[in-house]
Amino acid sequence: MSDQQPAPHPDPMTAAPVAYVASRAGGVSDAYRRWAGILLGLAIALGALMVVAFLVSVVLLLVADRDTGTAAYGYLALILWVAIAAAMPLLIALAVPGAVMTQRVRQQRRAPHTGAPDARTEGAHPDGTLTTGHTP
Repeated sequence: MSDQQPAPHPDPMTAAPVAYVASRAGGVSDAYRRWAGILLGLAIALGALMVVAFLVSVVLLLVADRDTGTAAYGYLALILWVAIAAAMPLLIALAVPGAVMTQRVRQQRRAPHTGAPDARTEGAHPDGTLTTGHTP
């Protein structure tokens, strides 16, 4: 056996605060609101463009089916379908964050941030004062 003794462990209670109040998210900034609108607008525009591409591909298939001389339009329709499939992840990447950000902006508009903790926050009294465990 070794003559070395293990190092003493620090007492975990000495560094812990008496009361902990989780920080609340502040209000959303103007840049956040702007980016929420941009992302949602781009998602809507891309979705509309994908719908138009699908309708054009259906028309191209109908034209290709009418005559054997216009069969190449069917290949153009297939290219549009590949483009639609390739744009789907981009649509999701724009729509999901845009919708979440827009929802957060709307929630902030309904309940503006006052900066004071509420009674549901750990360590807070119903009157809005914090419990710190010591008196100043």
